[in-house]
Amino acid sequence: MLHSFQSTRGMVTSPHHLASQSGLAILKKGGTALEAVTAMAATLCAVYPHMTGMGGDAFWLVSYPDGRTEVLEACGAAALHASAYDYTQAGHKSVPWRGGWAANTMAGAVSGWQAALQRSATLQPGLPLEAVLEDAIWYARNGYALTRSEASLLAEKQAELLGNADFAAAYAPHGVLPCAGDIRKNPALAETLQSLVRHGLDSFYAGEVGRKLVADLSRAGSPLRAQDFAHHTVATPAALHVRAGGATVYNTPPPTQGVASLAILKLFEQLNVQEVDGFAYVHALVEATKHAFLFRNAHVGDPRWMTEDAQAFLDDDARFHAMAAQIDPHRAMPWPAPSQMGDTTWMGAVDSAGVAVSMIQSLYFEFGSGVFLPQTGVLWQNRGASFQLEEGAWNAFVPGRKPFHTLNPALARFDDGRVMVYGTMGGEGQPQTQAAVFTRYALFGVPVQQAVTAPRWLLGRTWGSNSHSLKLESRFDAGVMARLEQAGHEVERVAPFTSMMGHAGAVVRHANGLFEGAADPRSDGCVAAF
Repeated sequence: MLHSFQSTRGMVTSPHHLASQSGLAILKKGGTALEAVTAMAATLCAVYPHMTGMGGDAFWLVSYPDGRTEVLEACGAAALHASAYDYTQAGHKSVPWRGGWAANTMAGAVSGWQAALQRSATLQPGLPLEAVLEDAIWYARNGYALTRSEASLLAEKQAELLGNADFAAAYAPHGVLPCAGDIRKNPALAETLQSLVRHGLDSFYAGEVGRKLVADLSRAGSPLRAQDFAHHTVATPAALHVRAGGATVYNTPPPTQGVASLAILKLFEQLNVQEVDGFAYVHALVEATKHAFLFRNAHVGDPRWMTEDAQAFLDDDARFHAMAAQIDPHRAMPWPAPSQMGDTTWMGAVDSAGVAVSMIQSLYFEFGSGVFLPQTGVLWQNRGASFQLEEGAWNAFVPGRKPFHTLNPALARFDDGRVMVYGTMGGEGQPQTQAAVFTRYALFGVPVQQAVTAPRWLLGRTWGSNSHSLKLESRFDAGVMARLEQAGHEVERVAPFTSMMGHAGAVVRHANGLFEGAADPRSDGCVAAF
């Protein structure tokens, strides 16, 4: 049996071992979980550029010892001086996935770091920004070893990415793609981070760094301008919540799909499943996912354009009873429905004072838009590629509108005093993996590391594929997979530890101060604690 990592002082987890060590170093210096997660996020920008970066967005869930839960919505909006008409006039029938036209939303990640550090400073004197960004600066300047995942994705996506001359010069100098284990440096990113230390994180938006970003974005054909940088702010909406597994479970509100993650848990508890990882368990969670996704696909986006309130939906017990009644315990509901994609990183930390942070940061697709900004070493996201150009459509492109986000970090406060932060990358799979990890741990008592490591599934489309099948890791019991097929699920067997299932993690702090944590063997990460 797999056992969780344990400690009594503090704990972090992330999808890259170097980032986890960065977070641990902050905790050892007496820093808060907010500072530790900021350090991990910055290091990931330097050593995991295919998954996250300073040119992306982030969402934070923070639990404080006094019982407060706060959301930091550090995501950007569509360019203020662009329109769907501009895209159609340029010959686009949809928003491109790569290139300048794809780099059409403001990046909020760095503003999230700033907001998190401001919160941290209200709890105790803050560490110098130089200490928080120290590791990220070092790896950007001196280099890091490419992981297999970065090297393989770069090779797989080279046709989409290397057409950008600046990207090619940075990631495939002299036309040669790097291999796993090669040392890669990003000196421009190191200088950018050092500049932020000298002038403050807000200089990403209003200072010299911001001016360089605007110039390079314009040169790359992005519609973003200085006004977009000046207009950007971090929002602090109320967290969504439901009761499940003897806990109040929290997630982020629209424009994220957090409502779907919570709806799955609320539905599942009504289905009276008595076993874990058997047919009834997987079938019930998959069917709950379908109903949650139907609501998500019909209603979730920038809340200013939504016609239903996400928390009101979650509070509507009669509606959930009706949905549960529609779920046949023996037969699969016909599928597919439209699905989403995306690449990201989740990280979590809990400190000895009980501050708990669940944070997710993303470029959307691997390497984002593929627009590399040479003056700063920053890759820009392509989150706005999810916009539609048809007027009045769901998630339609409107200046200043925030796009739909798959990102959704999770956090739970248990009635017995435990606090749990958990999450994953994986776009469409995020709510599904969250449901697997939480229900295994909270409802069936599976140790948290085993809950993360155990076989997982994914209903819906994956990167570069239009398949809507129910994909199951081949480690599932053959009898369970056979029963799922007999129930009408379109089962597809995939590799036993595939990244398709996301890079999950979790940290739990018990009421007596004991910590438990888990990292995903599908990732390059680890738990770090002391």
